[in-house]
Amino acid sequence: MPTISYHNRTSLYLLIIILIAMLLPQSGQSAEQTYRNSIGMEFVLIPAGSFIMGSPENEKGRDSGGREEQHRIVLTKPVYMQTTEVTVEQWESLMGKRLIGWRRSAKNQPITRVSWKDCQKFIKKLNARGEGVYRLPTEAEWEYACRAGSKTAYSWGNSIDCDKAMYGNKKKSGVCLQYFESLKIPPGKPAPVKTFAPNQWGLFDMHGNVWEWCQDWYGDYGKERTRDPIGPPKGSNRVRRGGSWISKQDGCRSANRAFAHPSNRNDITGFRLVREAL
Repeated sequence: MPTISYHNRTSLYLLIIILIAMLLPQSGQSAEQTYRNSIGMEFVLIPAGSFIMGSPENEKGRDSGGREEQHRIVLTKPVYMQTTEVTVEQWESLMGKRLIGWRRSAKNQPITRVSWKDCQKFIKKLNARGEGVYRLPTEAEWEYACRAGSKTAYSWGNSIDCDKAMYGNKKKSGVCLQYFESLKIPPGKPAPVKTFAPNQWGLFDMHGNVWEWCQDWYGDYGKERTRDPIGPPKGSNRVRRGGSWISKQDGCRSANRAFAHPSNRNDITGFRLVREAL
């Protein structure tokens, strides 16, 4: 039987190790970090984790009614979150029509005048394409993704400037009108998506631009619901988050909460989706 030299044995062992390494699943790569679906919606993987939801008592602009009480939340499952708000182009690509009272906007602007119920129709049609399971984010998922690991009022710190987000663009009285005009963004409208820098997890316009519907009924936080909370079991209004192009600075804080009737439509509200991680 022919013998194999030390040099050849070493090369053979090295080759075997390389082949095994290529076949084994790599740590941290159990799921793709980004995803793009057939109508151009882009998603980024948001990891499971925990965070303090709500705001500290000394945060400027904090809700005085106590509806931002701090409590620890544990989210046990990762999800894909859309990197932008759903755009006009994405809406029309799937739904094939515009909404009642909808104002003409560029295709890369967020779709507005969508009720919570309209969002459910969009989701139902998108899920029927067999490309995954889509839904609105829960309120806890939304704030967790907005914060992106931060503990400050905004994902970048405790103050906000006109070059950070779309807010204060109300006609005649907006604090950021002059700056937005320099970007060729007219008053009284949201900005095209991706106009401003994303947060640390790659999500755009979590602060300002348009309010975003969440899945939950609106209500006081329940201390017992700290693990994958889904909000109250019933209610009359649905949660909206993030602030909008007419909001004041405080309205764009990570912890700020708002609500509206699920049939409500207006020019300052849109949505983004999550896709469940397989």
